[in-house]
Amino acid sequence: MAVKIKLKRLGKIRSPHYRIVVADSRTRRDGRAIEEIGLYHPVQNPSRIEVDADRVAYWLSVGAQPTEPVLAILKKTGDWQKYKGEPAPAPLLQPQEKSARPVFESLGGDDEGKGEAITQKKKAEKKDEAAAESSSTESTEA
Repeated sequence: MAVKIKLKRLGKIRSPHYRIVVADSRTRRDGRAIEEIGLYHPVQNPSRIEVDADRVAYWLSVGAQPTEPVLAILKKTGDWQKYKGEPAPAPLLQPQEKSARPVFESLGGDDEGKGEAITQKKKAEKKDEAAAESSSTESTEA
């Protein structure tokens, strides 16, 4: 029996996510698996890859063959290089935590209030115009 490490597809039509599984090579893509050893979510930015390195090393040591997509994932995580005895690749990108107010902080703002608003309120403008019109009409009538 030939054993393969392959991807099992889950998710909706346009939002796929995969599980990295060990299965008999004769089974269907989404068929029964011997063991699940990882996750792969390509839609997230950056892609989410989680692999159980100990189980991957075990299955590779007993002769399981990875498919091409799984081989690419294992090369990114460094498990393939560890198995072959080669130097490890550069670390994967980790998602950065978003700060609460990134634009405000990048402008060098403080939490303290500084002065008045730049633009005048519209209600104040209308009152000023109404007062100016009434004073001009009173001066022309007198």
